[in-house]
Amino acid sequence: MIVLNGGSSSGKSSIARRLQERLPQPWLHLGADTMVDALPPWLLGGAEGIGGLTDGDGTVEVGPAFAELDAAWTAGVAAMARAGARIVVDEVFLGTTASQARWRAALDGLDVLWVGVRCDPAVAAAREAARGDRVAGMAAAQAEAVHQGVVYDLVVDTSRASVDDCADAVLARLAATR
Repeated sequence: MIVLNGGSSSGKSSIARRLQERLPQPWLHLGADTMVDALPPWLLGGAEGIGGLTDGDGTVEVGPAFAELDAAWTAGVAAMARAGARIVVDEVFLGTTASQARWRAALDGLDVLWVGVRCDPAVAAAREAARGDRVAGMAAAQAEAVHQGVVYDLVVDTSRASVDDCADAVLARLAATR
């Protein structure tokens, strides 16, 4: 397992796709967007679900129904890894250390490479604006916040390094741990 954690528009998905192209075996790319896309529409924007994805100031708020489904999602991804799937998880640790603790508990006993995907808030905000599919302010709000207290095996910075350079760093770290 590879867990990529970073804020919105930090480059996690680009790194995950590049890793899929370059790793010798097939790896699945699953992440926060995959889970959110699977939600029923009524959980998007509501107090029970996840708010702030379609309007607001860029702050994302998580309700109890979303939290319950997110915990099940995490356990399901871990079960897939235990069944032999190689997975790159593209995550946003909105709960910082609590989010990582939940993933660590679910992935206990598995080989996991924890990668922090950092990006300068101004660079992430410019990417967010160019994408046009995110609420303005989300990238800047998450750029540093999702890393607070989180422990990584490797940190890459997509505002200073290319996607290829970041993927190279992940691949080198994987090779060193095998």
